[in-house]
Amino acid sequence: MDLNGKKAVVTGGANGIGRQIVQDFIKAGARVAVIDIDKEPVECSLYFCGDIAVEKNLKDFADQVILRFGTIDYLINNACISRGGILSNCTYDDFVYVQKVGVAAPYMLAKLFADHFNINGAIVNISSTRAYMSQADTESYTSAKGGITALTHALAVSLAGRVRVNSISPGWIDTKNFDHSRADKEQHPVKRIGRTSDISNAVMFLCSEDNGFINGENITIDGGMSRLMIYNDDGGWRYV
Repeated sequence: MDLNGKKAVVTGGANGIGRQIVQDFIKAGARVAVIDIDKEPVECSLYFCGDIAVEKNLKDFADQVILRFGTIDYLINNACISRGGILSNCTYDDFVYVQKVGVAAPYMLAKLFADHFNINGAIVNISSTRAYMSQADTESYTSAKGGITALTHALAVSLAGRVRVNSISPGWIDTKNFDHSRADKEQHPVKRIGRTSDISNAVMFLCSEDNGFINGENITIDGGMSRLMIYNDDGGWRYV
């Protein structure tokens, strides 16, 4: 994609999938503003260090973006964390904090930027296959991902004719370049673990004006893992 002259906002852009998205936007010629809790800035046009669970940080960040960019084209709500679940010491405050990061902040940023999108603007929310499948003790994260998936189609309807809103549900994405076992790979019909570029490529796809008929949709990108039935001893996998 040629994104010269385009302006993108990315949350959680300092590491992992977010960092890949930032790098790919810049490579395509876009100017990028990033907000992240990481104090070590990533290369971009505007870096704001702050916790997106704090409303003031969101407002201050949006003000800086609008002052610097004037308008934006893309908002990528990527940031989220986990604080465990019901089997561990996930308190009420812990649970609510994760919802602020994973659902309330994307909502608020969409609200703050709603009147500042250029024509053919797009919001892409990063959800997860955890929105509809779980491991034990993941309630805080799973709830946030379920929330942002629902928020996606709600925003798509409310912002109809102004901004398209879609989400992506990544599966197992390797952000650390680990050496994975054969059993790990065999759980995926594509026979490999996901890469950060798999998600970034999809973000660019959903932002493209050529795909302007896609709206309110969630795209699962997990190498087919959530479609494969796995039993004990299948593909070298054993439940212990």
